[in-house]
Amino acid sequence: MKVALAQINPIVGDVDGNTARILDSMSQAANAGADIVLVPELAVVGYPPKDLLLKRGLIERNLMAVEKIAKASRDVAVVIGHVAVNDASQGKGIYNAASVVWRGNVVLTYAKRLLPTYDVFDESRYFDPGTTPGVCALDLAGGRVKIGLTICEDIWTDDLHFSRRLYGDDPVSDLASANVDVVFNIGSSPFAIGKPQRRVELFRKKATQANKPLVYVNQVGGNDDLVFDGASGAIDSEGRVLARCRSFDEDFAIVDLKSQEGQVAGLPDKEEAIYRAIVLGTRDYVSKCGFEQVVIGVSGGIDSAVTAAIAVAAVGKDRVHCVAMPSRFSSRHSLEDAESLAVALGTDYRVIAIEDIHAATEGVLRSHFEGTPADVTEENIQARARGSVLMALSNKFGWLLLTTGNKSELAVGYCTMYGDMCGGLAVLSDVPKTMVYRVARYINQRAGSELIPNRTITKPPSAELRENQTDQDSLPSYDVLDAILERYVERQQCATEIAAAGFDERTVRDVIRKVDRNEYKRQQAATGIKITSRAFGSGWRMPIAARYE
Repeated sequence: MKVALAQINPIVGDVDGNTARILDSMSQAANAGADIVLVPELAVVGYPPKDLLLKRGLIERNLMAVEKIAKASRDVAVVIGHVAVNDASQGKGIYNAASVVWRGNVVLTYAKRLLPTYDVFDESRYFDPGTTPGVCALDLAGGRVKIGLTICEDIWTDDLHFSRRLYGDDPVSDLASANVDVVFNIGSSPFAIGKPQRRVELFRKKATQANKPLVYVNQVGGNDDLVFDGASGAIDSEGRVLARCRSFDEDFAIVDLKSQEGQVAGLPDKEEAIYRAIVLGTRDYVSKCGFEQVVIGVSGGIDSAVTAAIAVAAVGKDRVHCVAMPSRFSSRHSLEDAESLAVALGTDYRVIAIEDIHAATEGVLRSHFEGTPADVTEENIQARARGSVLMALSNKFGWLLLTTGNKSELAVGYCTMYGDMCGGLAVLSDVPKTMVYRVARYINQRAGSELIPNRTITKPPSAELRENQTDQDSLPSYDVLDAILERYVERQQCATEIAAAGFDERTVRDVIRKVDRNEYKRQQAATGIKITSRAFGSGWRMPIAARYE
């Protein structure tokens, strides 16, 4: 049996467009001689549809699309992800479903049994869980083939890193007991660092435990804060990888389960995966939100440099505008580095000095601040002046403003509300500062040239909001800070546990206090692209008015 993997990039809510993508994949599968083609979880409506599922019109259009796809199916069977209605339900009334359509008919509709509710997932808010295995038999490839269906989380029962619990049942075991010939899994599994490798190992384990070949397709593309890496594939009953699609690209592949033939694309290493995930997330956010061009405030620092390089890779140099906004505290080398970056990237570059705005604001407030010492208030005036300038350009020309802050800064509040936090997409908000440097070096290595000036990478980081300022005036070294944050935010360790790992307890408690106190900033921050196992965003639901240590 030849199985086609249609690794497509759906747009949430675009039922007509997504249906067209599925129909194109069916034609491609037929031309390639495939017996059956798999498309991702909820491909008809896009994933995650969130509260669009509360709109009855979307559900109805989605059902009409399934009928259209079924009528178009002829010699090639299709496994499609869509929303199904649960008429017998006293609960949500809909399922996250997969249907097998073939020769004009819906042969089987299976409802996802395991609905994730951890991290970014909230499927039990919308869907009823299925209760029965998905099994059907088709006459394919000259013989009777018994197919078992699963949907994404149905297969993640043993991975506590993501599910954080063991489910009470195992859909794959049920399919093995039903003696299916092959297990199919259609998924929309978001990217996180290290997850593609864990996915392969888990699926190999499932295939060998069930003693059945496992074929899976994963969505690719960016939707809001989530990036889906694709890397769809097939594994035989002994755990051998038979096929794998490309990561972070739309792809189409054929795997022959009888001859065990298929192309196996490699998985990118850590820095490449992070870079490609952020580029894809940025590209799709810009295009799916209907923007044509982007604007970035460039300071000569590492964060804005990496953001600009990612923007160019995502949308092209002719659609990126880099703006330097010097104040009286800006160093000469910062302006030089900002200009060198723009020249190397080939973007539009302009300088808009904020000294007049800064001085005017100080003048207006001088009598009101009389008798008080200068502090972070005066520093933030500059950041807010820059935010105002960039937002004005965004408003006037319709450019999407990309914010440049990294995860380390966002975690401890080392950022200015209505200043450097202004913007529509926070490109690096889930990238720790130490990783920003590694990505910068990777960008230069990938380009084979110094796109990001070497001085930008090697000089001490500084917000340049006062004379001789460096980040380490207010923060521990980024090596220490990021290590503490990784334990507190991603591993959810307490101060005592982190200190026991060898960190200074006063430093640990100070960092944790900063993280907790700055939740109000993060809840007003722009949408960011998730790349770690726990990001500030849709999967981070902390109270603001709270007192907990």
